[in-house]
Amino acid sequence: MSGKTLAGRKALITGGARGIGAGIAQRLAEAGAAVMIGDILADLGRQTADALARHGVKTGFVALDVTDDAQWENAVAATVATLGGYDILVNNAGIEITSLVADIQAADLRRMCEVNVVGVGLGMKHAFRAMRPGGPAGAGGAVVNISSVAATIAFPAIAGYSATKSAVDRLTRIAAMEAGKLGYGIRVNCVYPGLIPTEMGLQLATDIVANGLAADIESAVGSVIGQTPLGRLADVAEVADAVAFLCSNDARFITGAGVPVDGGMGM
Repeated sequence: MSGKTLAGRKALITGGARGIGAGIAQRLAEAGAAVMIGDILADLGRQTADALARHGVKTGFVALDVTDDAQWENAVAATVATLGGYDILVNNAGIEITSLVADIQAADLRRMCEVNVVGVGLGMKHAFRAMRPGGPAGAGGAVVNISSVAATIAFPAIAGYSATKSAVDRLTRIAAMEAGKLGYGIRVNCVYPGLIPTEMGLQLATDIVANGLAADIESAVGSVIGQTPLGRLADVAEVADAVAFLCSNDARFITGAGVPVDGGMGM
């Protein structure tokens, strides 16, 4: 896939200030989309939007705590007003709190469920209301939810995170069915990234060591690479390319799918 395959499209990306979210924002912009950055990190989010704007991208930033219904309403309204429409949602915001099952804390589980599950559910709710016929955008669109290879493998110390990312998969498939059956004109898919050496990914490696599951960070990362047929970690750009594809007309007959971008780790 190459060229301006998303020309004229308007996207809202949650957790778009840094890491995978910022990479996705850049890729969608390169493909011709206007991009709204939604994040709780206001200063960094504005910097990411400003960097896109310097390259001629129509963009903006909106403060968005994905667990808050009212903030979702505001974010969608701001996207429509700033970009002139809304037909792509990338539910990227997420958190991972590492813990052995024997050490699970209720507060940590609740927090991951709030961000990773409730946040995705609310995002799709407000996307559907805006994009479906009669909504303030009303021209249909595409939703891509960021799950994880953690949803497909048994990896130690991430039971809670794996559970929430498995829930993202289920939310995706049922939302896709509803959107199709109700004639919304909205496709819903998800991707399963492998481990990426972002701040979040490297923190996981550190936590694996702290939980006694690896001697050092190099060993922790090496164990992941050893389970990956392609023999390396994932790259942000590779995940972003998959998202851009699923948002484009090249994927016009794909909905309810989960696309692994994990080098074969989850097969």
